[in-house]
Amino acid sequence: MKNPRRRLLQAAGVAWLAPWAASMPAAAKPAEPALLHRAIPSSGQRIPAVGLGTWLTFDVPVNDVEALARRRQVLERFFTDGGRLVDSSPMYGHAEAVMGELLAQPEPRLFSATKVWTAVPLYGPTQMRRSLSLWKLPRVDLMQVHNLLAWRTHLKTLREWQAEGRVRHIGVSTSHGRAPDEVRHILLNERIDVLQIAYSPADRSAEPLLALAAERGVAVIVNRPFDGGALLAGLAGRPLPPVARELQCDSWAALVLKWTLANPAVTCAIPATTNPVHVAQNLAALRGPLPDARQRAAVLASLA
Repeated sequence: MKNPRRRLLQAAGVAWLAPWAASMPAAAKPAEPALLHRAIPSSGQRIPAVGLGTWLTFDVPVNDVEALARRRQVLERFFTDGGRLVDSSPMYGHAEAVMGELLAQPEPRLFSATKVWTAVPLYGPTQMRRSLSLWKLPRVDLMQVHNLLAWRTHLKTLREWQAEGRVRHIGVSTSHGRAPDEVRHILLNERIDVLQIAYSPADRSAEPLLALAAERGVAVIVNRPFDGGALLAGLAGRPLPPVARELQCDSWAALVLKWTLANPAVTCAIPATTNPVHVAQNLAALRGPLPDARQRAAVLASLA
């Protein structure tokens, strides 16, 4: 039988150590891996390089309790895992109203991004006020002209709102490779903070515009980073390539996003999902190394 006195002394020693261990400075404890952040050049604000889109995925009735609960799980996982930027639009059906319902309490981690989407220029301010009301926010972090619709008039309004403090950043959005010449014109001649554009391994047509945006000091938000889901659907069941281990990726989603984020012009990619597990896979791209030129080529080869 073991010496009971020895056991008592050991227990006392553990009890004495416990408060000391709890008071250890943070630097002495294992550090969490740093998450990849990128800066918006015009303001210097740094945001996590993976955000959340809401096109289709958040377009559910606000009185659908089950659907709302699912989106709440998505948002909770998103913020818990380090996400901040959530992007929406009046074009996305119920999405803005759903965001407002889910953000009934102020969420300090949120970087709010929405859009003005109307061909009637005079209706722009009314629509933007409605967006603020739906989100239940006094101002938004980013307001964009959706799909360049009436962009000349809307940008003028956005600059006025920015001067008044109702929006912090302004920009334009496009997708599916639309209107590249018009985007180029805006980058060269207009003062904007953000360009939102489609970019993925399946659609690299935007690369010249990404380079121009970087040159002009304009942040880039990437929509359709999985080519509308088609890219990942085509990879279902396929084993990850060796380069995934080098990049500390355990999913195709993280690997594809790291390929995208390796372009230094990209500020944030905004995949959309209704699955909290997929949220975690997406945000995993914020951890570990980004691919170099050789590894980027290897990722592309693995997708062929």
